[in-house]
Amino acid sequence: MKDQTGTVISVSKSATHSFSKQNQNAINLLTGLGVEGDAHLGETVKHRSRVAQDPTQPNLRQVHLIHSEILDELRESGFDVLPGQMGENITTRGVQLLDLPTGTRLHVGSSAVIEVTGLRNPCNQLNHFQEGLMQALLGRDEQGNLIRKAGIMGIVLTSGEVRPGDSIRVELPSEPHRPLERV
Repeated sequence: MKDQTGTVISVSKSATHSFSKQNQNAINLLTGLGVEGDAHLGETVKHRSRVAQDPTQPNLRQVHLIHSEILDELRESGFDVLPGQMGENITTRGVQLLDLPTGTRLHVGSSAVIEVTGLRNPCNQLNHFQEGLMQALLGRDEQGNLIRKAGIMGIVLTSGEVRPGDSIRVELPSEPHRPLERV
């Protein structure tokens, strides 16, 4: 996998556990915590189903990123989904997010660094938003393995402001690379 660069298309946050997040002019990423003012901010899990299992788990889902190319694909399939509507904090273009290995570092804007922790697992809330959306974000590879296409999750290594138009530089971890798993 060669060096990749991309662009931030949109940034979003929500102070409540709503499904969609509101687009913003900028978001602030806080080291070890996530997106300032977002319901998922914190060192320990904030996702309600994870909190119910064990509220002391580390928060590996501080920042949700999704590639705008999947939004294009969904539109071609008849869905109407805009940036932020599937709960992502950062909508990207030009980076093959789903192909990144675990531990990849994304340098976003002038100073923010996000470490990729895994895949977002599509949930049934997607179908409440638009019927059939969850199935549209799942696929199968040639071997029949499940492919999750609803974006990736990460933790904030270095604080910084992120705005639409900011560049994204991909820094791959040392080999051997570990494929992304759901977190």
